[in-house]
Amino acid sequence: MAMHTPPQWIGIDVSKATLSVAVYGETHTATLANEPGAIRAWLRALPASAALAVEATNTYHFTVLELAQHRGLDCYLLDGYRLNRYRESLGLRAKTDAGDAALIARFLAHEHRDLRPWRRPPPGYHRLQRLLHRRATLVRAQVALRQSLAELPERQPQITALFKQLQTLDRALTRRLRQCARHSGWGADLARCQAIEGIGPLTACALVNAFHRGSFHCSDAFIAFLGLDVRVRDSGKRRGQRRLSKHGDAELRRLLHNAAMAARRSPTWAPFYERYRQRGLASTQALVILARKLARIAFALMKNQTQYHSPLSAGGCTAT
Repeated sequence: MAMHTPPQWIGIDVSKATLSVAVYGETHTATLANEPGAIRAWLRALPASAALAVEATNTYHFTVLELAQHRGLDCYLLDGYRLNRYRESLGLRAKTDAGDAALIARFLAHEHRDLRPWRRPPPGYHRLQRLLHRRATLVRAQVALRQSLAELPERQPQITALFKQLQTLDRALTRRLRQCARHSGWGADLARCQAIEGIGPLTACALVNAFHRGSFHCSDAFIAFLGLDVRVRDSGKRRGQRRLSKHGDAELRRLLHNAAMAARRSPTWAPFYERYRQRGLASTQALVILARKLARIAFALMKNQTQYHSPLSAGGCTAT
């Protein structure tokens, strides 16, 4: 009769050079180099029942997650904000690498039933994500430069030439985004999203990338992944103010907001937007509702592999 091996809950605090490793129920914390050779040697010594969790830290956590998943272990990627609140709830005052590893192991041991195992993203995901963020950096730089250089009319020829170069770079990044999406085999989904009024190539790339990142059983899960779900704070007779959770990629929410601003000018979505404005909602609130509606439609099109048919065939709007 086979002996049942109890699970081993492992927490890992990741930095660029090292990994701090703690096992729930043990006081000792190990440190190993954050490089493939050292990680493989450590993983070989773990039992098959082991499960590990790491906190999301830039890109430094990908190596240990990918190698552990290849080893057949359950892996979990935890949100840093959630872990910080968990630390505060326990009344812990010190924050060290060893302490964070122990905290992660404790969180995993108690909350693993409500966590979803980490899955490796599709090959094109990180490439598209990096391009979207680089373009976002370019846009922020253009806005800052435009505001800063507005009071230098004597340098207008040089300023105009500078912004022409930046716009050329912007168009090149947009073309590269579309090429990467098609190279990943997502060209059909890209076309489906762009058929929706207000959604242009940038927003379509971001939506397709987010959709292929995970396995979403319904549109509510997709909306929560985008951070467009509503956070409720009610207590007794008090009804707290509703706010967006804003989890996930802020750049995708910005693109969806811009898409909603464009869509509200179309004959298809103008009545939808105005209906919420007439209820007394602020313009930002109505735009968020419209952005969420556009995201749900895009999800349905990609999930069911169907084509978008606008209620109105005439009249267009500027796509973003």
